[in-house]
Amino acid sequence: MAELTDRKLYLGPKLRVLRRELGLNQTQMAEELGVSPSYLNHLERNQRPLTAQMLLRLANTYDIDIRDFTAQAQEGGPGELSEILSDALVRDIGIARDEVLEVAENYPGVSEAIARFYRALSDLRRMPGEALARGDGGPVPLVAPVDWLREMIARAGNHFAEIDAGAEAIAATLPDDPLLLQAELRTRLKDRHGMACQVVRGDVLADRLRHYDMHRRRVMLSERLRPSGRLFAIAYHLCAQELADAITAQIARAAPPDEDSRRLASMALTNYAAAALIMPYDRFRQAAEQSRHDLPLLRDRFGVSTEQLAHRLTSLNRTGARGIPFFMAKVDRAGIVSKRFDGEAWPFARYGGTCPRWDAHGAQEADRVAPQLIETLDGKRFLTLAIGLSPGAARGRSVIALGCEAKHAGRIAHADGIDVDRGEATGIGPTCPLCERRACPDRALPPVTRALDLHSYERTVAPFPFRRV
Repeated sequence: MAELTDRKLYLGPKLRVLRRELGLNQTQMAEELGVSPSYLNHLERNQRPLTAQMLLRLANTYDIDIRDFTAQAQEGGPGELSEILSDALVRDIGIARDEVLEVAENYPGVSEAIARFYRALSDLRRMPGEALARGDGGPVPLVAPVDWLREMIARAGNHFAEIDAGAEAIAATLPDDPLLLQAELRTRLKDRHGMACQVVRGDVLADRLRHYDMHRRRVMLSERLRPSGRLFAIAYHLCAQELADAITAQIARAAPPDEDSRRLASMALTNYAAAALIMPYDRFRQAAEQSRHDLPLLRDRFGVSTEQLAHRLTSLNRTGARGIPFFMAKVDRAGIVSKRFDGEAWPFARYGGTCPRWDAHGAQEADRVAPQLIETLDGKRFLTLAIGLSPGAARGRSVIALGCEAKHAGRIAHADGIDVDRGEATGIGPTCPLCERRACPDRALPPVTRALDLHSYERTVAPFPFRRV
């Protein structure tokens, strides 16, 4: 709560949305909060900042989570809206920054609607042939299933309380040791659900790592799967049986727009449940805090892969028992992000790649964590931790990168020796087309928000020099 008093909070639109969701007019809400209607009107119009005392009144009166209420919107915020309006389709309009900021801050619903339309447009740009060639007579989804799933997870803060609680209840009856846990899960699947587990030669399953034979009720696991993969696969099938009701209920609340989205959500939430079973919330969070988030140690203690561990660290969002709000990305050597969880403070663009100055994709060793202190254009500092994936875990050389605001560095062993306040940080941008860092020698493209300033009689250190105004 102390950190909220260090800055002025203008959350008028959020307050207005909350009031409307509660079905109250300004007079009714003002009376319940013990303030005058005119004062509440000033708060909603961003003419007064929301004080810490008023935040506490809101939390106590309407049972809201202060952290969620004060957090920046996951979609449609100023950064995302600026990125959308830099698209070539509308770039020539030259929308001023203050206009973008005004829409994003005062009309969050409009901003989110624009973001959703843009995602639909991006999907159609990527697959026009597929959209036109569908011959099954079914409707073409306006939002790709993968994008819908990402939005659904972001809205939930990558935390699904009912599933977590169910998995934790099962884990309480099972051993902690990963080897004993795998044996017990096999026995439980067989005894309670009549499902056997068998490891088979790699050529039997060809390009598959696991397969469920419904006729023989047998889970077939490829010999190529590492112990962490086998443990996770068995936990997946157990959760699909024992947490089916919780998973189905969560999917129903999310209301997927089509069958592909529903199936994708079912798989993702069952994966979530499997991770929650192997790394039960309270025990895992306490282990993370006590070890100061020593990634190799946590990976070995719970018998999971680096990728599974990173996923779980981004999901510690239980009210009253939250972990560090990590963001996560899986990045290849070219800097292309194939998977990400935005967390609370994703410092890069939502569309496209990352900044080439971010060294995460250069990590190679599977057991060495490479920390990096980075700083965005607005002066915010982040700590990122990159660890390479072993060749057996991916076809190409990919890395897993976790990151969080630098203020959490004291809780992370890998940050020891880094002065997050005064130490030298690598300046990064959202992505080259949106970055206005003038002296960047690694720039791949000029910013779309500035005109080029080219002269034949000189060459600057940074490519694509551009005008200040």
